[in-house]
Amino acid sequence: MIPVQFMIIFCTFYYLFLAIFGFYRKKENPPAAPQKTFALVVAAHNEEFVIGPLVENLKNLDYPRELYEIFVVADNCTDKTAHIAREAGAQVYERFNRQERGKGYALEWMFEKIFRMERHFDGICIFDADNLVKANFLTEMNTKMVEGHQIIQCYIDSKNPFDTWVTATFSIAFWYTNRLLQLARYNLGLSNLLGGTGMCIATNLLKEYGWGATSLTEDLEFSMKALMNGIKTSWAHDAIIYDEKPLTFKQSWNQRKRWAQGHVDMFMRYFLKMAWKGFTTGNFSMIDGAMHLFQPLLVIIVTIFLVISSIEPFVSSYTQVFSTVYDQRLWMILSYIQLLLPLVALMLDKVDRRSYKWVLIYPVFIYSWIPICFLGFWNRNKREWSHTVHTRGLSYNEVIK
Repeated sequence: MIPVQFMIIFCTFYYLFLAIFGFYRKKENPPAAPQKTFALVVAAHNEEFVIGPLVENLKNLDYPRELYEIFVVADNCTDKTAHIAREAGAQVYERFNRQERGKGYALEWMFEKIFRMERHFDGICIFDADNLVKANFLTEMNTKMVEGHQIIQCYIDSKNPFDTWVTATFSIAFWYTNRLLQLARYNLGLSNLLGGTGMCIATNLLKEYGWGATSLTEDLEFSMKALMNGIKTSWAHDAIIYDEKPLTFKQSWNQRKRWAQGHVDMFMRYFLKMAWKGFTTGNFSMIDGAMHLFQPLLVIIVTIFLVISSIEPFVSSYTQVFSTVYDQRLWMILSYIQLLLPLVALMLDKVDRRSYKWVLIYPVFIYSWIPICFLGFWNRNKREWSHTVHTRGLSYNEVIK
């Protein structure tokens, strides 16, 4: 049990140490003059309630309109998604494939069409149909690409943080991740992680390595694939998209269960290779990436350890590092710090103060990940895509109010 306890201690301090580097912002270069061209790709499956506002939003970004095009993949749609997107002004491509279902397959299909077009795009930006995009998005991506970055992830904000307690706590999780994980990694020069939407990838890079990310977590899959080839993902804190969060706990559960299944799948496929390559080459970004892949297993190990340590016959059978090496008061302080970090993240990014009260029930959201991680391991070989229904057809102006 001692190695297990030291592993828990190490991971706790590692992520606490990492979070500290999200407390500040590095000075960024001024915006570069518009020069890069972009293909904006939206993968949509039965999104008639939200696709219209997104296309209208994308048509009005603060970037020369002649430098970007909007493409919508209506993937296996049985509603009016294609019609509404086309009427709004997007170039719509309808795809029907019942065997290869899911966002990853739809994107790969669309990328191949873009590669064959006469017009060349410097970068491909990927959005979900329920998103809304801050006007400066392409300006920020242009600047990052001019600086030489080939993969960029933006800040994922919330479109509907105050609809229900679920959307509130889900939003806090994203705000925390943006500030104290993503920005922290960027400040340290580590590789960031793609978040499934609001991401930009250099077209030449996609052509060279291929997309190939068709798992339940295509974003994590491509992040790991790129990192294994020595290509880091960068971070654009000022490029913001607003994402619709699930309204009910059941929707949240199903979505996170899919994420957990995909995460475990990536752990099984990449963890050992990435950890070994990171240690043998001294590439700490790979070691950090491996630690991220380890997260679901860590949750399971900690849970099992806590259960065992509470059963009296087992308590006397092993050395308790937590009480012999470190004073119990230290762990109490660390627990309070872990609870305060989400509030710190909200304050640093000046999130609407109405969100502060929901930090009190944020632990409910966090602890619900425990059974989800177990289910992720149990169902890791199931690849069935579960669609999250989106209904909050808000305009960009309504959201930024």
